[in-house]
Amino acid sequence: MKQKVTLIINAKWIIPVDETSSSDVLENQSIIIDHKKIEAILPSSQATEKYSAEETINLTNHTIIPGLINAHTHAAMSLFRGLADDLPLMQWLNEHIWPAEAKWVSEDFIRDGTQLAIAEMIRSGTTCFNDMYFYPDITAQVAAELNMRATVGMIVIDFPSAWAADHNAYFEKGLTVHDNYRDHPLIKTAFAPHAPYSVADDALRRVQMLADELQVPIHMHVHETRDEIQMGMENHDKRPIARLNEHGLLSPALMAVHMTQLNDEEIDLFAQTGSHVVHCPQSNLKLASGFCPVSTLVDKHINVCLGTDSAASNNNLDMLSEMQTAALLAKGVAETATALPAIEALKMATINGAKALGIDAVTGSLAPGKSADLVAIDMNRLGTQPVYHPVSQVVYSCQSGDISDVWITGKRVLHDQQLTQVDEQLVLEKCLYWNRKIFS
Repeated sequence: MKQKVTLIINAKWIIPVDETSSSDVLENQSIIIDHKKIEAILPSSQATEKYSAEETINLTNHTIIPGLINAHTHAAMSLFRGLADDLPLMQWLNEHIWPAEAKWVSEDFIRDGTQLAIAEMIRSGTTCFNDMYFYPDITAQVAAELNMRATVGMIVIDFPSAWAADHNAYFEKGLTVHDNYRDHPLIKTAFAPHAPYSVADDALRRVQMLADELQVPIHMHVHETRDEIQMGMENHDKRPIARLNEHGLLSPALMAVHMTQLNDEEIDLFAQTGSHVVHCPQSNLKLASGFCPVSTLVDKHINVCLGTDSAASNNNLDMLSEMQTAALLAKGVAETATALPAIEALKMATINGAKALGIDAVTGSLAPGKSADLVAIDMNRLGTQPVYHPVSQVVYSCQSGDISDVWITGKRVLHDQQLTQVDEQLVLEKCLYWNRKIFS
């Protein structure tokens, strides 16, 4: 008797990004999904013999990849997209972004901005994002409502905001968010101290203690610019990474974002401590922050994942585009065309992010027992034909407009390029409202 399942997806190509798989690409195979999880991956000729599905989808021109994981976002800042461009980081922050946040950030701003960000991310194949911003409770609520996987940051920063007045309030409110979502199937939490230059020593020590106690990641901007290094030397007589190490923050819990200013000793220290690096190539390029030495980090067996940063500094949340930039930039920085092959870039955007977030047993690759978080890319397009090597095609040729369908926990959140959980017209109307309000 055939086994009854929820869904069978027959695809031309499947790229499982599964380290136990004997091949990077599976051809003419099927993904069997039952009760939100992947039941099996097997040749399509065998799927209908073994399984009986409530629904069968034939994607004969498509490549299926794991859902992309955006490992560094400030989701609600999508409402600041294009507000201040072509400026160095500290001028961008001090003269434009921080004043705008002080004036406009509220629960409504976070709700509307997060809806916009999630809609954009789903359309470009992202099924999980790691966020650092104010009102993480609202970000978590919106993500859960839209069936989006997210890790929300328990933000800590030295100055007061609409979210919290001081360190104690940041910790208290963040821990409440953690308690409210500790058992949620889609929402996780991480401590999110903003940066070494914006978080005092006592708060950093408290972050380390609580993160260890709660077994959650620490998500932080680290060594983003030369100015940050200079401030560290002036204020603490040491480079920021050395200061973080003194407080015990360098560990497998740390997700250090940007990392453009590194010496050999710091790279070795990250390798020894098992810390993770989140590479944001397009934001780094746009803000002229510097170059993360990705190829060297990978050679040292440091886990490197990929993030877009905010739409205010990128200016999009498109992980396909980010992946292509990461692969190309790594080659230029290393001065060798063999640096960061396509499959490694795809891992950075999938399983490596899952490992850094501690959810690699749940998502990040396509394997039996994992959540059915997957993306279908239509390869029968002028810009993707002919197809010789599907992995290279995904990394170097595909665009977000080639993505036809996205599933998160087996739920189809993008169906034939139409959002199923988000009212796109309402999101656009809210964007126009904020545009007029902020621009005035």
